[in-house]
Amino acid sequence: MAEHDYAAASSYLSIRFGEKRAGEVAAALRKLPVITRRANDIMRATGRDPLPLNDPGVLRDLQKVLSGVKLSPILVAEGDIADGYHRLSLAYALDPYATVPLKLGGPHI
Repeated sequence: MAEHDYAAASSYLSIRFGEKRAGEVAAALRKLPVITRRANDIMRATGRDPLPLNDPGVLRDLQKVLSGVKLSPILVAEGDIADGYHRLSLAYALDPYATVPLKLGGPHI
């Protein structure tokens, strides 16, 4: 995992939970193991719709994949995608049933 993924997660979560709780959740996510789930299941569980393949962030991740760069796992905290929405949308566009690496934190992380 890249450090900027946790910083992005903390930034997003600070809007939802406030700075203190966001920092706690991001720190807890760092310690969790990477697991896998299907892309369609992550989308459904988080209540998100996939971004279109022509979204600039999705296209940027597609370019990385085509260049052989391995993408970071998705960070899911308390039922929401804290970081990796573009990566998940790309996986979903390529194969909704694809197994996607993620770190999954519940409400008590």
